[in-house]
Amino acid sequence: MSAPFPHFIIIDDSQLDCFIGEKIIQNTGTYSSIKTYTQATDAYEHIKNSAPGPADAMTIIVLDIQMPVMNGFQFVEAFELLPEDIRSNYAIFMFSSSINESDKNRLENHPCIRKFYGKPISKEIVSSLVNAV
Repeated sequence: MSAPFPHFIIIDDSQLDCFIGEKIIQNTGTYSSIKTYTQATDAYEHIKNSAPGPADAMTIIVLDIQMPVMNGFQFVEAFELLPEDIRSNYAIFMFSSSINESDKNRLENHPCIRKFYGKPISKEIVSSLVNAV
């Protein structure tokens, strides 16, 4: 029996980018659920307070870098402090419309970031995310 489709969490301060990402993921049909957050702090609180799920119920986090209050890297730094039984249920993929060299270098310091993608998200990218977990 194959593993169930992953859950998705989209974290982006742009409501439009959250909406578009949700629609694209829905159109692929390869998801169990989708949650969107325009504040990374809200997403972090949700993850921190959720009970660890079964190992085969992976959640893909689509994470924007440039956000107010808590940016993508601050989210990752907080995420990395969570217990392993929570972290192991998530795969983080960073997204940004522009990436500078210092951000690229910072990606290497965080092994929990699986890969970086330029915006916008597409059906092809969603397929590669699903295949990566």
